[in-house]
Amino acid sequence: MLTTAQADPLAAPAGEPILIVSGKIASTNVGDTAQFDRAMLEALGTVSFETRTPWREGISTFEGVPLEALMTAVGARGETVTAIALNDYVTSIPISDFARFGTILALKWDGEYMTVRDHGPLFIVYPYDSDPELQNQTYFGRSAWQLRQLVVE
Repeated sequence: MLTTAQADPLAAPAGEPILIVSGKIASTNVGDTAQFDRAMLEALGTVSFETRTPWREGISTFEGVPLEALMTAVGARGETVTAIALNDYVTSIPISDFARFGTILALKWDGEYMTVRDHGPLFIVYPYDSDPELQNQTYFGRSAWQLRQLVVE
């Protein structure tokens, strides 16, 4: 997918890391992992979209980092990621989903940074309303909240 030459070196996080990426990656900053604090993630660039979710009534606005940009930043060389949440929920996601659907690593829900109590600090979100294919349990199940780690495989 990506080559080592495409991934820039990563600085160490200045703040508390909120995401650890490991596995088949070319860029690391703490041992064999790539660790990110919130500022580092936001520096990758953020996007937002509105969509309905099965977790709240009405339309929600999510803002976060395109997962495709994150995979580029770490020099991902795999085909899937295993997402691991703070509560040990685990799901496997094809990396191809990220470009195909514009999947994001959301930091904000309706303009507010998410706390652990409210699905945060990170939540993998698809733009569910953009494609009827996304409105089923397969994609809802890939939408890990309280995300703490991604393992590229």
